[in-house]
Amino acid sequence: MKVTLINTGKTEEKYIRDGLAVYEKRLVHYCSFGNVCVNPASSSGKLPPNQLKLKEAELILKMIKPDDFVVLLDEKGKQMKSTELAAWLNEHHVRATRRLIFITGGAYGFHETLYQRANDKIALSLLTFPHQLVRLIFLEQLYRAFSITRNEPYHNA
Repeated sequence: MKVTLINTGKTEEKYIRDGLAVYEKRLVHYCSFGNVCVNPASSSGKLPPNQLKLKEAELILKMIKPDDFVVLLDEKGKQMKSTELAAWLNEHHVRATRRLIFITGGAYGFHETLYQRANDKIALSLLTFPHQLVRLIFLEQLYRAFSITRNEPYHNA
């Protein structure tokens, strides 16, 4: 299974880039993993929020294939315990999902076209996190989920 995290905007903070690198290195033992960013033009920051979300969505949709299983990391999504995420991930492995695409939104969230394309939505927490930190939290949880499915000692529950 190929797992890809698509992010809106660059990861600016070095400590977050370093943390992402740690989990990206660990994830290659479980799946083919990619972490990519889409960056609307620098002038996009002057656009009204809905136009900016549309521009971001257009860039993201170009990266998605028709048979990809697309998951938005969205505050309106379902919340899961780490063990539930592991079971959900394992279900996709058993179903032979070829490409599992997770998407983090920009400052204003997702455009309606991404909600329409998404197969699922997952919320990481009821709390609000900075977009860059969401990337790191999600990769850690993805790694944790894979380690749970293999009964490895990383998850101490």
